[in-house]
Amino acid sequence: MSEEANLINLTRCLLESIITGNWEAYSELCDPSITCFEPEAKGNLVEGMDFHRFYFDLGHKGAKLQATLVRPHVRLLGDTAVVSYVRLTQVADSTSGAVVTKSAEETRVWQKFDGNWKHVHFHRSVVG
Repeated sequence: MSEEANLINLTRCLLESIITGNWEAYSELCDPSITCFEPEAKGNLVEGMDFHRFYFDLGHKGAKLQATLVRPHVRLLGDTAVVSYVRLTQVADSTSGAVVTKSAEETRVWQKFDGNWKHVHFHRSVVG
């Protein structure tokens, strides 16, 4: 598997851990000092894992979720890589059955430590 394909696969695994609420898998993929800009942070740079853990602890309240990466692009920069894509998240409400698709532009930064990629930063912007 090429390094680019490996990074796309790691990104898919990361999103799967988010969708399934698998904190163990998420924390294994992320560096403890991860930083991010995301809509939930209201324009603030978030540092560390505590902010993210809160959302995992809430759970998904019975909604069925699926994420699709649209046209992922990988740029390798030595021991660092940038993975950019649009994430389409389909959400089906367990009560009404209504389905909504949400779209977000995401950039994920990965850094290689001792031969293993760790997620160190991301930026997510909601589309529309």
